Amino acid sequence: MRSAPGSASLKADLLLTNANVVTVDGPDVTSVAILGDRIVALADVPARQVIDLDGATVTPGFHDAHNHMAWYGLTLSEVDVRVDSLDALYDAIAAAPDGEWIIASGYDQNKCGGHPTRDGLDRAGRGRKVLVKHTSGHMCVVNSPVLRELGLAEHAVEVDGGLVVADSAGRPTGLLQETAQQLVNPLILPYPVDSLAGAIDRAGQRYLREGITSCTEAGIGGGWIGKSPVELEAYHRAREQGKLHVRVELMVASDVLHPVTELGVGLDLGIRTGFGDDWLSIGPVKVFADGSLIGHTAAMYHDFSDSPGERGYLQADPEALTATILDAHKAGWRVATHAIGDAAIDLVLDAYEAAGDPTRRHRIEHFGVARPDQVRRAAELGVIPVPQGRFANEIGDGMLSALGPERSRWAYRQRSLLDAGIVVPGSSDRPVVTGAPLLGMHDMVNQQTASGVPFNPAEAVTGLDALRAFTYGSAYASGQEHRKGTITVGKLADLVVLSDNPATVEPGRIKDIEVLRTMVGGVFR
Repeated sequence: MRSAPGSASLKADLLLTNANVVTVDGPDVTSVAILGDRIVALADVPARQVIDLDGATVTPGFHDAHNHMAWYGLTLSEVDVRVDSLDALYDAIAAAPDGEWIIASGYDQNKCGGHPTRDGLDRAGRGRKVLVKHTSGHMCVVNSPVLRELGLAEHAVEVDGGLVVADSAGRPTGLLQETAQQLVNPLILPYPVDSLAGAIDRAGQRYLREGITSCTEAGIGGGWIGKSPVELEAYHRAREQGKLHVRVELMVASDVLHPVTELGVGLDLGIRTGFGDDWLSIGPVKVFADGSLIGHTAAMYHDFSDSPGERGYLQADPEALTATILDAHKAGWRVATHAIGDAAIDLVLDAYEAAGDPTRRHRIEHFGVARPDQVRRAAELGVIPVPQGRFANEIGDGMLSALGPERSRWAYRQRSLLDAGIVVPGSSDRPVVTGAPLLGMHDMVNQQTASGVPFNPAEAVTGLDALRAFTYGSAYASGQEHRKGTITVGKLADLVVLSDNPATVEPGRIKDIEVLRTMVGGVFR
């Protein structure tokens, strides 16, 4: 068993013993010793406190490499419209508490039979303003009172990188896609900082119950993804108030970058990727190249199988997107670009190749529909794809319908990435789908949709592969593998105690594993 130099005289704060400790980077052991917030030995050493885990499994704490923490926390206080019919959606809106606004989230037109309409929301809202957010985050539906306030009651407007959807007579239906959602922002944003800090608190408490010890927040401060121009302050405030329960790396929306003397583009004071500490840090700049696969706004080379004539679209002019990526790279940022469709992926890979630095660990968020040549090219360029295993279950049926049988083999790859030598991170994109990492691991291994149809079985991975993705892989994607992601002497004592081992349990039972305790920085939370 491994331990720190001089461990014979070591006195630890805490010893976890009689456990099945899955180190991820080496052989399993039976004990972990902790001093302060660090692992100091993988052996039985003297300790001030000893906890016998009675054979339970200990793994590194889970790291969600792509989630929306504040957004998720806000949804916990919004009307839940993850329902299976439009009638049920309208009923949920009608039952909402009184107020000027009704804000709902989570609908999927593939599950409820179509998008809600302004007229249906008018009837359900009974004069109140209604905003209903799609589960993907890439579109929303508003009712007539909102459209009137926006000056869109009878006629649509052109929006770069988005669409105000209208019927055959030119009357807006209420559906706003991609950047068109920002038209609503002046009516609802910014959220008060204290409201966002409360959302972060609620989300973090849930994360601890699921074994999450750190995460990457995939976009703050601007664009359609941001909730406030001072969103970083909400995370600072949550931390000061003892409400930041997990470690957070923050992606900054590219919309807020601006010219900075000598640096090109960036943030004031020269703040960029890497600023911060183990609890709260600035990560990559977030760029949106395209939209949603199930929402049919991802930029594809071929029509969606279930919507002839539709191929999605880029969220900006190709030259402008490329310039944004290259400018951020030159200013010292890591770049994380949302690209789902194969056309968008090609654009981003071209930009990263032009940047010319495979050591920077630029990322492609989702990498949703990737041809074999794009997988090889990502590996050659040192690019990190960030797919979401849980998508296979919760929105897999919609993705299969959108892609058809041939292109479905390219969807949300896992095994192909590993075989190409890529370190694969684990992530959820919560609240797009349920974010519990054990559910994500289950779906990475089992590759089955909610209806029981095989999703992409050739891309299935092992239980150990899936566990490694949500620990070491996600730490690697953040450039933090030297301090977390494995149970190794000297690394942070971020651990989770489980009722079974995801690496060896029968594959169909991974989702049933219980999180017994979660430790962050040597403290059970």
